[in-house]
Amino acid sequence: MSSVPGSLASLRPITSSVSSRLLNAAAGSPSSSHPSRYTGAFVTRKCRASTTNAAGAAVMGARRGISQSAAQQKALPFALNTTRSETAPAQDASGSELLRMIMFGKPGAGKGTLTARLVKKYDIVSMSTGDLLRQHIVEKTEVGLLAESIVASGGLLPDDVMLKVVTSKLDALQNRHWILDGFPRTVGQGKLLDEHLLARGTPLSLVVNLDVPDSVILSRISDRWVHLPSGRVYNLSYNPPKVAGLDDETGEPLTKRPDDNPEIFARRLEQFYASTSPLLAHYSAQAAGPAATTRLVTLSGSTSDEIWPQLEGVIRAHFPSVRERAEVKRRHSLSDAVLAQREQERGKSGKATLQRA
Repeated sequence: MSSVPGSLASLRPITSSVSSRLLNAAAGSPSSSHPSRYTGAFVTRKCRASTTNAAGAAVMGARRGISQSAAQQKALPFALNTTRSETAPAQDASGSELLRMIMFGKPGAGKGTLTARLVKKYDIVSMSTGDLLRQHIVEKTEVGLLAESIVASGGLLPDDVMLKVVTSKLDALQNRHWILDGFPRTVGQGKLLDEHLLARGTPLSLVVNLDVPDSVILSRISDRWVHLPSGRVYNLSYNPPKVAGLDDETGEPLTKRPDDNPEIFARRLEQFYASTSPLLAHYSAQAAGPAATTRLVTLSGSTSDEIWPQLEGVIRAHFPSVRERAEVKRRHSLSDAVLAQREQERGKSGKATLQRA
């Protein structure tokens, strides 16, 4: 990774202060140079839920995208040593565990890139709360009309409305593997989602926590370009487009996100620690419970390429019923197919020679 540009390097004191202030308020620990405790590859051992005696830290609710309510929560260290449960989670018809997954990570940690890789290679459905909300509004459903009126007045969508937006799709996917993007973003939303899924016998089976150093993300955002219609993300340092400035699949121009600058990033990072750390603590305690059905794993790395084999390893080890898409298998066996076709052509040529003889 190249050195951090000057404009970004100047922001390090800001993010360090943000991280230290949030984490120290919750844990009562001395300040540290970096808020994360690295955990290496994914963790599967049983954890003990920890509690803190710190004075309550005022937490701002993340108002990014279509996020909703703010709540007072204690911010906990982002990387939690957590676990898998020992009891059997929800299963498919064959008895294999179904993947019902949410992923957490700092802005720019690679959530979108890793989700896209999973969906492209495996038979997994990815759902974005932003896309679902827009679909409801366009189709003028009951929840869509309600959401449109709230958004038009400049309000924030209540948690129960967002739950309806999300579950309208989830309830139709009881026998499918899925990843949910953009929800929950607060502990309140997480509890609502848990209650709904448990009531239907389809609880979360995997929570993934991406642990990427702040300094890496700071240097990354200046090189990030996106294809807005599809959400595909490129990075000039390690994942550049095939043609500079153009999307690989459509050839359409790439753009910069308006919030990809150091000042806005500092605010987004503060919001992230405030809202997501308590959520991770919630799922950590849930995964450690005696009747737990959810695994929480922490994956650490500096790039998506470093984290990808860890993530794929978790999926393959614990969710064997997740299958590769047929087109992926065909690509993998392309060389075999070419060889088989050549053998077949040789056979036909041999028969024709015998017949002429």
